[in-house]
Amino acid sequence: MQVSTSFIHGYSVRDWAELTTYAIECERIGVASIWSPEGWGYDGATPLAYLAAKTSTIGLGTSILQVGTRTPTNLAMTAMSLYSMSNGRFKLGLGTSGPQVIEGFQGVIFDHPVARTRETIEILKQVFSGERVAYQGKFFQLPVREGQGKPLAIAAPPAPEIPIYIAALGPRNLQLTGELADGWRGTSFMPEHADAFFSHIAEGAKKAGRSIKDLDLQAPGTVWFTDEVDDAVAATKPAMAYQLGAMGSREFNFYNNAYSRAGYADVAKEIQELWLAGRRDDARALVPDDIILKTHFIGTDEMIKERIRVHRDAGVTTLSATLRARDPETSRLTVKHRIEILERFIDLVRQVSAEPEPAGRPA
Repeated sequence: MQVSTSFIHGYSVRDWAELTTYAIECERIGVASIWSPEGWGYDGATPLAYLAAKTSTIGLGTSILQVGTRTPTNLAMTAMSLYSMSNGRFKLGLGTSGPQVIEGFQGVIFDHPVARTRETIEILKQVFSGERVAYQGKFFQLPVREGQGKPLAIAAPPAPEIPIYIAALGPRNLQLTGELADGWRGTSFMPEHADAFFSHIAEGAKKAGRSIKDLDLQAPGTVWFTDEVDDAVAATKPAMAYQLGAMGSREFNFYNNAYSRAGYADVAKEIQELWLAGRRDDARALVPDDIILKTHFIGTDEMIKERIRVHRDAGVTTLSATLRARDPETSRLTVKHRIEILERFIDLVRQVSAEPEPAGRPA
């Protein structure tokens, strides 16, 4: 297994110089890749162009660029630029986001997300290969009409090897990931219920004539070294309640649906109803401790090591670490402190990776 991490400018880092220091230090200690998010703040691609010039070996990924907010060919141009700038270190992470962001902020109708993702990836692969782009799908047509345009090939060196990751949660999108993508950027993941995700990815991979083992399966989790486990769990519940109650809409909360498929349907629905009714404290209090402990890496070294082991045994190949702890002097997580936590976590991951692997990883 390997370790990746993400950043949010203005939250996990305060300025671009600090981000540069963080990325360089991540590279030094052996973090495999660093991922740039895209919500309704800075875009997900531009920071990686900046980091490509400051680093030399660490992977650089988008987590995620929002499907539907760029044309597929413009998305391909961006990916190929970053891949070239980084000497092949760029990884294209895609996702559908949700209706609040896509419709409320981007002004794009949120519908048929899986079909749109499929068409986007099929066009991306045409562009990456260097062939003339001719595509007639339900949502995208290239050329858009006869007579006014001709199929073009991108005027840049082909790069068919650019890896594509999908941030997928629903069964159909997970199947699409197994069929078309090189990796999965997960969330709402508990290794004890990995089958709720991996069975669908494996099904898609089989359809494409390959194995789930051909994909990089990235599972996230907050890393928090502490002896005060109960306090840490309590402090993590507000974010979980927000995810279950407020992410997306009542009809399209993919996070809530993911935990429901893992066996928490009743409590996930109740948390959402409480949140939408404005009873936020009640929603937070209702989050079960075991959801937090199974989703994240919280506790002593031995407790976290066991969580790493369970993830490995489930078939996870990359642990995407979100860091949680605070410097008592500044009340925030400094770059130095972040790197110390990552180093400690990577050491545990290496210890677990050196242990004999059990048989039975999904095929």
